[in-house]
Amino acid sequence: MTLIRPHASDQLRPLMINADKLTEYRQYAEKLPKITLTSRENGDLIMLGLGGFTPLYGFMTYQDWLNVCQNMRLTNGVFWPIPITVSVSNTIAKTLHTGDDVALINPKGKTVAILHINSIYQPDKLLEAICVYGTDDLTHPGVAGLMAQFDVNLGGQVDVLDDGGFKAHFGQYALTPKECRDLFSLRGWKKIAAFQTRNPMHRSHEYLVKTVLELFDGVLIHSLFGHLKPGDLPADIRLKAINTLIEHYFVANTVVHSGYPLDMRYAGPKEALLHALFRQNYGCTHLIVGRDHAGVGDFYSPFAAQAIFDMLAPGDLDIRPIKIDWTFYCEKCHSMASAKTCPHDKQYHQLISGTEVRRRLKAKEALPSTFSRPEVVAELYKWIE
Repeated sequence: MTLIRPHASDQLRPLMINADKLTEYRQYAEKLPKITLTSRENGDLIMLGLGGFTPLYGFMTYQDWLNVCQNMRLTNGVFWPIPITVSVSNTIAKTLHTGDDVALINPKGKTVAILHINSIYQPDKLLEAICVYGTDDLTHPGVAGLMAQFDVNLGGQVDVLDDGGFKAHFGQYALTPKECRDLFSLRGWKKIAAFQTRNPMHRSHEYLVKTVLELFDGVLIHSLFGHLKPGDLPADIRLKAINTLIEHYFVANTVVHSGYPLDMRYAGPKEALLHALFRQNYGCTHLIVGRDHAGVGDFYSPFAAQAIFDMLAPGDLDIRPIKIDWTFYCEKCHSMASAKTCPHDKQYHQLISGTEVRRRLKAKEALPSTFSRPEVVAELYKWIE
């Protein structure tokens, strides 16, 4: 069974060191200067190790960083929408030189990679903020995170030694790109849509996935397991809630539920492109792009993440977007619907959002069945008990 090819490559390029060489690499890493990663950097590193960021070689050099910011391309011409970087303080940077190797330490203190430095540079954070997020407003969580980074970036190839416990913690729900592809092939799936979520799945999400399932072989429900902004639900709670929904309301073997280790950047349209790119690496042919995909607050128009796909050049991405309109529960239709299928006035529409679900949970208000399935609500209330 032939699946869609990985991004700009004939094969996946995981940067994880083979088990037979791991001891040698670990011993070498212990002798090196050590740099502690942020949560965002650590998530990016795990994706590099798994092959989710194929065909990247590691953290971006100055020229790749600049070209990605300005043109959404690596210097070799390969499409890439968001910089993948690691930063250090000026004090540490002064002790390093191109050609040096350093050990990368995850936030829990574990040695997880070796970085071979071939670029040391001070990025223009304002340029990156405007290019990636479309704003320099510090109330934007992605911009705030960018400005809080250290002032010097290190670029170069990485050898990943460890996923930092990602697989051990999430088990069967931490499928690698290769494992996803193997499972899709085993099931005979060729036309596969990815559904991105950082929230528990409510009725609107369920409707989107089931609508797509009418036309596709299967759907990868791909949950973000990395760091979110304050107030968002923890990954373990979301995992249980989504599994409960799948168990009670989906036909067996029509969806695969797995997660990935990235933090949310809340970069709206640019992040939607990154989501599409690495879902292609996971074997998906399409990405469901709904209202305010990867957005935050009012920084992006509701369908900006859909429109940006129309700006791509032929060949930038093989994966394609599935653009879905507003979805809601209609009191007249007595069912879920969208702006394309429901003729009734907006006064009958109950718009559903993750933000509203979180607000009601924190306020201990009831969540009606038009918002979320009762079995899912029961799981969510365990979070606030």
